[in-house]
Amino acid sequence: MQRGKHVTDLGQVLFCGSESGTILQLDGEGKKKLATLAIRNDGPLSVFYNRSTASILVGDIAGKILVIKVK
Repeated sequence: MQRGKHVTDLGQVLFCGSESGTILQLDGEGKKKLATLAIRNDGPLSVFYNRSTASILVGDIAGKILVIKVK
C-alpha cells in the first residue's frame, strides 16, 4: 500500500499524514476535507483505493488492514 496520497476514480484525494497520523479524504483539488478516515490512535501508515472492489484500504502500525467499502 502506498504511504502518502492516492487518487480515487472520482478524483478525490486520500492523504495519509505521517506527522499527523491521520488519513483524510479531500476533494479533487485537495482543498476541501470531505472526511477523516483514520486518526493517530488508529495507527494509520498507508492508504490505497482499490477500484476493482470499490474499497479504501488502510494499513496500520500493527500490520492490520482496515477495509472501507465505498459507493
